[in-house]
Amino acid sequence: MVTTSTRRRATFHSLVIAEVRHLTADAIEVTFEVPESLAHQFSYEPGQYIAIRTSLVGDASVRRSYSICQAPVEGQLRVAIKRDLGGIFSTWAISNLRAGMQLEVMSPEGSFTSQLVLDRPAHYVAIAAGSGITPVLALVESTLAGHPDNRFSLVYSNRTAMDTMFVDELADLKDRYPARLALYHVLTRERRSSDLLSGRLDAAKFREILGSLIFPTDVDEWFICGPFDLVQLCRDELAALGVDASAIRYELFTTGEPGRPTVQAGRPIELSAEEAVHTITFRLDGTTATVTSPVHSNESILNAALRVRGDVPFACAGGVCGTCRAVLTDGAVDMVENYALEPEELARGYVLTCQSIPTSDRVAVDYDA
Repeated sequence: MVTTSTRRRATFHSLVIAEVRHLTADAIEVTFEVPESLAHQFSYEPGQYIAIRTSLVGDASVRRSYSICQAPVEGQLRVAIKRDLGGIFSTWAISNLRAGMQLEVMSPEGSFTSQLVLDRPAHYVAIAAGSGITPVLALVESTLAGHPDNRFSLVYSNRTAMDTMFVDELADLKDRYPARLALYHVLTRERRSSDLLSGRLDAAKFREILGSLIFPTDVDEWFICGPFDLVQLCRDELAALGVDASAIRYELFTTGEPGRPTVQAGRPIELSAEEAVHTITFRLDGTTATVTSPVHSNESILNAALRVRGDVPFACAGGVCGTCRAVLTDGAVDMVENYALEPEELARGYVLTCQSIPTSDRVAVDYDA
């Protein structure tokens, strides 16, 4: 497992696309070949993600993060790409990606993984919406294969049956593990035979599901993946029922929050000799660099670091994935958003550099920690 303390340096490598398969009208599955020479760089835990980097016509370098949608398979890596409304990369990818093409792919990252260490079978539960199924699919497959008595319950919300990604793969898993996989499809814009599985997955419906289909006292670990509103709703309801936060893993695909700060990665900054600055020092791959940032700019540490070193690790730059995390070793910062760091990571001094604005004259972070 790639842990926080010994985590692998997130680096990009060129991978060949082996297959592109359409899942729905607006989603594809992309399979990459992983050569033996890069096997260690692309080993991963179920639930982790990769970032894809490319340059599109008329646009600068684009990075997008996608969860790996299969349990580990030697020599292979699969992700699903769903079209986002107005999404530059997803729209291009669905129309243009073909077998034989090459893309720059980042080594796997992420902590949306099982943390259980048990000497008995476990019951896992996931709540996913839309493309939130992608990391969950890998978790379902791996946990059920990991112990002959493990159980998994999945609540999967989509607008319609036609919008549902990996419906055949989930049906195959249900056939393979009929007694150990409980699968509940919730459709928000189609009527199902059960009222409980029809309509929007709101707080009332979620509470009813927890009172009739899934019982929290019988669950060892929870996984929630989807948009901000759904993730927050589920976390709040589970907390109200007394579920320990340490048993809940969550991952956001988008925050869905209006008024969030604009992503800063690559934002140009003009420096003037007369104005006050923050001095930012960062350590990466054993090398230390220093950059100054105008106080008035409210520039993130990541944005400043990228101005002097282009290989500083990041993927989403939105406070969601955690790729840009580093330990704050000196000074103080204001971390605007945090959807990635766990409480124990915060206690050890980790910050998301894409969201951290210096508030002291001098700031130092260590990406190698």
